Amino acid sequence: MRGTTAVALGTTVALLAAACAGQGSGDQGGDGESTGDASTITWWHNSNTGEGKEYYDKLAADFEASHEGVTVEVSAMAHDDMLTKLDAAFQSGNAPDVFMERGGGELADHVEAGLLKDISEPAADTISKLETYMPGFQVDGASYALPFSIGVVGFWYNKSLFEEAGITEAPTTMDELYDVVDKLKAAGITPASVGAGEKWPAAHYWYYNVVRQCSADALDAAIADVDYSDPCFVKAGETLDELIATEPFNKGFLTTPAQTGPGSASGLLASGKVAMELAGHWEPGVMQGLTENGEGLGEDTGWFPYPSIDGQQGTEGAQMGGGDAWAVSKDAPDVAVEFAEFLLSDETQKGFAELDMGLPTNATASSSVSDPALAGLLDVRDNAPEIQLYLDTLLGASVGGAMNDAIALQFAGEATPQDVVDAVQSAAEADQ
Repeated sequence: MRGTTAVALGTTVALLAAACAGQGSGDQGGDGESTGDASTITWWHNSNTGEGKEYYDKLAADFEASHEGVTVEVSAMAHDDMLTKLDAAFQSGNAPDVFMERGGGELADHVEAGLLKDISEPAADTISKLETYMPGFQVDGASYALPFSIGVVGFWYNKSLFEEAGITEAPTTMDELYDVVDKLKAAGITPASVGAGEKWPAAHYWYYNVVRQCSADALDAAIADVDYSDPCFVKAGETLDELIATEPFNKGFLTTPAQTGPGSASGLLASGKVAMELAGHWEPGVMQGLTENGEGLGEDTGWFPYPSIDGQQGTEGAQMGGGDAWAVSKDAPDVAVEFAEFLLSDETQKGFAELDMGLPTNATASSSVSDPALAGLLDVRDNAPEIQLYLDTLLGASVGGAMNDAIALQFAGEATPQDVVDAVQSAAEADQ
């Protein structure tokens, strides 16, 4: 899962109060009415373990019970498996009816390819409730997905291991983070895990350094002008080199998966084998599914934002993150839109929040977030001056993929900070 209170197709968004056609289960006629079998909805999601999976199975059954003749076929899978299968389904023209979208450039690419249904009118009431969160899931004013969880990335940590190492306060600056790494290592504790085998978890470090080292205007200009020559981008990589040099990560981190199995980055944190991991709002739920008691770290769960960097040009307190939304494939039956709206209903989102499956977007569910660490993250989300959408999601698959590949090479010591910038520049030019 990876999956801003306001994520947009632009780069950084000020937080508001409180960013080839598919083929569904029914064929659409020229008048927009379903002419095929519209009684089956195929639904793909990534809550594939524990209470989250059970809850989604229950929602499917509840919807079937309230819609006579409708069947919801649920496919729950690991996040990265789901992404791979979605790509294959898009290419084969056999996309599921309802599935997860992450917004930004990725969603725009899917709209351009004719994969998504415009749900602006049929889901108008739900869209109005999610207005703060909708920009990143709209193209040219039309809405193509309903965001159900929006959060920010930060460090999840084991309170007991921090205490064992004599760490009494979470770090707020990069120098303080280095001090935390030193104390953990001195206590014989592996400081952090990272699922660099899947690239994007490692890339989050570079993204965040960009948010810290580059001003919002500099990032906006780089993307708009396809010019990444501002020195702040190299500085972001130099900061990453400094962090890697402290050797904070688990053995074998270059091939470690993100969330699959006890040996994954999330599994190592959940089992107390490392002290912290940079991850998003999904982490408590993932860890619960990777422990025998279903509790993850339980009361030992802590969270702190990505530290500031001395001399940074980025806005103090800015965060990096994004969200997940339910999209409906272009040729899905009309009832699939109803199902997507059902997944954003008050009661559904309250249950989602109570199980700590993410940070709800339906305001009525905010008070239902039960985990104290997640509640603290929710407060950070709602008060951040800016939230930067994940850069790979923002820039789209071709540029984002090249960027993540280069960052993974930097983690392996096979690319320099300038090499990463050059890779982004080349991919962005080729994508024009």
